[in-house]
Amino acid sequence: MPAIFQASTHAASPAFWLIADQLNTRNEAERLAYIRTGFPPGWVKAVRNAFQLSNSQLEALLNASISTLERRQRQRRPLDLVGSERLDRVASLAMRAAEVFEDQDTARRWMMTPNRALNDQTPLALCETEIGAGQVRRTLAALQHGGVV
Repeated sequence: MPAIFQASTHAASPAFWLIADQLNTRNEAERLAYIRTGFPPGWVKAVRNAFQLSNSQLEALLNASISTLERRQRQRRPLDLVGSERLDRVASLAMRAAEVFEDQDTARRWMMTPNRALNDQTPLALCETEIGAGQVRRTLAALQHGGVV
């Protein structure tokens, strides 16, 4: 496997948080245009490193095989619409979790931990769909406001 897609041994990836912050500053129209254009393929490494994703987790999250992701990287082609939208959801929810927990590393761990309020799924896995992301948003809102989750 090319080094670009190997997971780092670091607990968190500063690159991911820079990307997430950049996306967070854009309005919906700008984010939608960016999703349609396709996110840069190098962002795959940032999300993989931040969340220590296995090949199968990365494939499920971005709806693409590792070979497809590697080919896009080699050819410097952007992610497709589905992968870009999912990466946007991950970034948005990770930033929201960092706000709630007031710490990026705690947010990263929370995104990777199965949660009973989310039917024992990880918040990261729920980023595969907008409905799942909505469940994560509601859980974060409850946590922020002291509600039961």
